[in-house]
Amino acid sequence: MNYPVWYVPTFGGGLLIALIAIVHVFVSHFAVGGGLYLVMTEWKGIREQDQSIMAFVKKHTRFFLLLTMVFGGLTGVAIWFVISLIHPAATSLLIHTFVFGWAAEWVFFLVEIVALFIYFYTFGRMDDRTHQTIGWIYFGAAWMSLFLINGIIDFMLTPGAWLVSHDFWSGFFNPTFWPSLFFRSFMSFMLAGCYGFITATFLKDEQTRHKMIRYSGTWALISLALSVPSGWWYISVLPEKARGLVAGASPTISRAATVAAFSLAALTAVVIIMILLDPKKARIRMLTVVAMIAAMGYMGAFEWTREAARRPYVINEVMYSNGVLRQDVERINQEGFLKNAKWVQNKEVTQANQLEAGRELFLHQCFACHTVGGFNNDIIGRTKNMSYGAMQKYLATIHEKRYFMPPFVGNENELKSLAAYLAAGLHKKPLTEEVITVGGRGKSLFEDNCAPCHAAEVLKPKMAGWSKEKIRASLDKLPALNPAMPDYSAPVADKDAMTGYLHSLNNMGSAAAPPKEQGATLFDDNCAPCHSFDVLKPKVSGWSKAKIRTSLDKLSALNPGMPDFTGSSAEKDSLADYMVNQTGGAK
Repeated sequence: MNYPVWYVPTFGGGLLIALIAIVHVFVSHFAVGGGLYLVMTEWKGIREQDQSIMAFVKKHTRFFLLLTMVFGGLTGVAIWFVISLIHPAATSLLIHTFVFGWAAEWVFFLVEIVALFIYFYTFGRMDDRTHQTIGWIYFGAAWMSLFLINGIIDFMLTPGAWLVSHDFWSGFFNPTFWPSLFFRSFMSFMLAGCYGFITATFLKDEQTRHKMIRYSGTWALISLALSVPSGWWYISVLPEKARGLVAGASPTISRAATVAAFSLAALTAVVIIMILLDPKKARIRMLTVVAMIAAMGYMGAFEWTREAARRPYVINEVMYSNGVLRQDVERINQEGFLKNAKWVQNKEVTQANQLEAGRELFLHQCFACHTVGGFNNDIIGRTKNMSYGAMQKYLATIHEKRYFMPPFVGNENELKSLAAYLAAGLHKKPLTEEVITVGGRGKSLFEDNCAPCHAAEVLKPKMAGWSKEKIRASLDKLPALNPAMPDYSAPVADKDAMTGYLHSLNNMGSAAAPPKEQGATLFDDNCAPCHSFDVLKPKVSGWSKAKIRTSLDKLSALNPGMPDFTGSSAEKDSLADYMVNQTGGAK
């Protein structure tokens, strides 16, 4: 809130950072692992006195230099440019906290540049031992760059003891430093092998081509295998809330985990094929493309997960993703957000500027994660089902209902202003406080608690055939149905009212429909929440009515998990009649 907002409504700042960062990471990690790959492959050529391998290394070095130093350098500058525009507050905090760490990283990067140029331009002009030494200097400087940047970016997720001491070293050697360093190192070695495929596939000599493909594949496969346990180690040391997001509480991370799983499986399969088979040249190039896409998916999913696991913070427990410091929230709630924001035109909310002030609040508090009609987290689609009143209630408890979203920061008038902008400014809905009738209470509760994520028309087909009892039971265990859903901690009366509304979605004409027979009603009320006829029918197929009727008197004896049916004798008879008709048993 101390900086102006760079407004790009279609793409959004977060998506721009992600696109540039993932591409840069994919190249910059190659700059680390590729350094070791070059030195070790050259050593292999020297040891075996194989000039074809030496020629491959020289050719690969040219590709390596152009990709990492030119393209990698440009994407590195692009990252600094875009984060300075989109997250200036977080960028400033990182620079001021780790200024000497950044300075040391830039020194090592300079050493990388000089060493790589010497390594490439003296290939074949310098004795082998000295040339190898230059290569090792490059790799050492590149790995130290990774070492330094790793400490700073993992601080953003797990600041650890820095929260209390504000000490450089406690922030740098944070709880995820070592597992992340191992994981990134193995990933960089894996990428080196995958990039090795690219140069190898263009070799004209078939024997050398096959040799270097198998060599690169072995390099990639071993590194990939080592990355898996180090990645698991990384997840195991995450803070509890971040681990909960990774475990499924965040829909974004769930999607990233799916991408990671498929990418890992595809990459493993392709690398093994490249090692074992001897395909034709065209197939090798096709498999190389698949390997690179899968490798980017695996690496990108990790980076996306690391970013998303910080939510609702950009620096965990320190600064929310919209740039508001956690320590300032209570004060700003009392004084007002607009009054404290430096780059807004409206310093307080009035009747005349309500929508414009709401738009400024949206830009400063929501736009960091949400686009307006754009590709990522479109705010229009996510708020279309909410009325003005429901929007107010949702904003007031947004952080409690969905932990990965920051709390609204500001006074009551500002909250209403933001709600007005989202409801009337974006959707042209009336700014009226709806009067809740007895029959409409369930709908109002749905709009307040469920509509931000679930449209009624989307839920309707999913709950087709559900009884009231099944819907009511589901409201008591929402996280068990989906880890991304929070508990609905409402009074029993509210849950009952919402149950009635949800049941009515598929039963609006039930009053005019023929009355359901008593046995069917008893089954829906007592059995259907746990037993569908699709599952039950084969189990009781051929049972007579007498056998079914007898079993209803001793359900807990048949299965300790089933409670006894406490209906009357006439109700048991009706239920037995209904069940024998449905299962085709003997009457």
